[in-house]
Amino acid sequence: MESLLWPKAAMPHLGWLALLLWVSALSCSFSSPASPPPSLVPQVRTSYNFGRAFLGLDKCNACIGTSICKKFFKEEIRYDNWLTSHLGPPPEDLPFYSVNYSDDSKTWRPVEIFRLVSKYQHEISDRRICTSASAPKTCSIERVLRKTVRFQKWLQAKRLTPDLVQGLSSPLLRCPSQRLLDRVVRRYAEVADAGSIFMDHFTDRDKLRLLYTLAVNTHPILLQIFPGAEGWPLPKYLGSCGRLFLSTSTRPLQEFYGAPPDQAADLAYQLLSVLESLRSNDLNYFFYFTHVDAGVFGIFNNGHLFIRDASTLGIIDKQEGSQAAARAGENKDIFSCLVSGCQVQLPPCDSIPEKQSLVLVCQQLLPRLLQGKFPSPVQEEIDSTLAQCGEDTHPDSEVLGAGSRLKDILRPLRTCDPKFAYRYPDCKYNDKF
Repeated sequence: MESLLWPKAAMPHLGWLALLLWVSALSCSFSSPASPPPSLVPQVRTSYNFGRAFLGLDKCNACIGTSICKKFFKEEIRYDNWLTSHLGPPPEDLPFYSVNYSDDSKTWRPVEIFRLVSKYQHEISDRRICTSASAPKTCSIERVLRKTVRFQKWLQAKRLTPDLVQGLSSPLLRCPSQRLLDRVVRRYAEVADAGSIFMDHFTDRDKLRLLYTLAVNTHPILLQIFPGAEGWPLPKYLGSCGRLFLSTSTRPLQEFYGAPPDQAADLAYQLLSVLESLRSNDLNYFFYFTHVDAGVFGIFNNGHLFIRDASTLGIIDKQEGSQAAARAGENKDIFSCLVSGCQVQLPPCDSIPEKQSLVLVCQQLLPRLLQGKFPSPVQEEIDSTLAQCGEDTHPDSEVLGAGSRLKDILRPLRTCDPKFAYRYPDCKYNDKF
């Protein structure tokens, strides 16, 4: 029997061996990918970890992209301001969310997460996709979209041409030129190797994501192809994950309707300047709005005004013209119906007047911003000029002339103050400010 027992001299070694085995097992348990029991999960979190369904990753590749997903999963994008023990995760029905963003997990800055469309609209779109294939509500929307005639053409295409986007409902694609579409492909940020006008480096997945984004909401595409770093009045595109995308943070214009006179004059002046740059710019594109509201424009912390929502922004190429205008009513399919009725008719490309955006802004935004802010007779002059630039029955020249006169009235009403950081102290030394 003694031969089956450990010698007494070996007993201390056995103790050390047991201890080593216990430590080894313990370290393995910490490195294991398996989730700990619910009782061991901390109940209080410093931030909310966005789930796959919330992000829309469960619907990829019918989504925008995945370029910024790692930052979500590493909790370098945090929804801290909503987190208390009783509020829980952010509501899923909001169009955008204010969050904190970090590049080093130490310094944070505010950014905004946007949905392409509302969660409710996404659900309607997904049902339309299933219905188009006579499939149940639980169908694979990606599989249905891949089988469409349009996407099969995209798979064979080496270059994005006007016929591939005909019938899509976005104003951006209402009158596309080849030059504009080449710019889309060359600057599309959700692919690893951008820079070419040819789609040779696009995978099938990349093509589906680009087509889906163009069909649902072209706002993130506009942020990519006309970046603020080049002087365009648009926020910076930071990336996307699933059906959400990130851009730099702005406060919507309606928050400034009660602003003091000098700030109201400054914002109105900037807004008129933005519209001028959209009508006339070095690239010879004519940008126009099909709809405006107070959420379309936003203001950065430095007081600079930008376009916060470019989803209603159309483009006409004054250099090349439109190559698809003559066949605009053709090529309607499920991609044409994801966010609007399939029967929606848009006006011909050559019928968009230069005054269109100015009329909309003078009718719907500037009166709310400028009304009752200034002493007589300045206020009467502003009100009279606003009425003229908001009159859509007047010729373009009269409306644009009224817009120019309004800028002249507003220019001296602006003050040179540190609170206008985007132009201070330059305004001390440069008359154009």
